[in-house]
Amino acid sequence: MYSLLTFLTTIIDIYSYALIVYILMSWFPNARDTKIGQLLAAICEPYLEPFRRFIPPLGMIDVSPIVALFVLNFATRGLYALFNMLN
Repeated sequence: MYSLLTFLTTIIDIYSYALIVYILMSWFPNARDTKIGQLLAAICEPYLEPFRRFIPPLGMIDVSPIVALFVLNFATRGLYALFNMLN
């Protein structure tokens, strides 16, 4: 049972790191035009799109990725709580 929890939380952690790298790539010109940038865009944009629809940017700052990372953090905490309840 704990191996499933470990697997799921590891997947969420890896995805969180991919989001962070994708977000940081926006600070560097043409970084998202590289192969890695395109791969991360294909992975991260479908998740970020719903957040961007509901959370408008504050001037030049897009805060929706921060909210998206918080949601992943809450999902991890929810998995731990769920597995603790099952045991």
